[in-house]
Amino acid sequence: MTPNEKITLKIKLIEACKLKQMDTIANLRREMDEHQQMANDYGPPRDRYDAFRSQMLRRRDIFAEQLQKANEELIMLDKINPKETKTKVEFGAIVYTDKQTLFISTSLGKIEAGDQTFFAVSPAVPIFKVLQGLKTGDSVVFNGNKIVITDVF
Repeated sequence: MTPNEKITLKIKLIEACKLKQMDTIANLRREMDEHQQMANDYGPPRDRYDAFRSQMLRRRDIFAEQLQKANEELIMLDKINPKETKTKVEFGAIVYTDKQTLFISTSLGKIEAGDQTFFAVSPAVPIFKVLQGLKTGDSVVFNGNKIVITDVF
């Protein structure tokens, strides 16, 4: 793969991750608004044992926390420079192994970019901890499986 093809692939991958993250943000915002509206429609508690409104507001707050985390992850995606070529496994790197292809960014799971499937993983996951700092050609054993890094960029 040429350097220009690698940059193009990384740009497509970052955009696919951003789209997935923005979809998650929209869903969380919708859930948060829906629970706020249900609490508003219900009105004040009927008696001291009536917890429906409180429950809706607690759920709204849970979605708000998740929304904040999702926004922070979107900001992390913006920090990745697609034109920066990585030589070792680190944040922002695309890592080809003999088992799968990883994108070290945020935990988004399976991502389709172009005609390839990637797994977007956070630097906090165990597989990253094992691969961190390794270069093309290096190998490591993870969960009893040998993993060989075939390319990093």
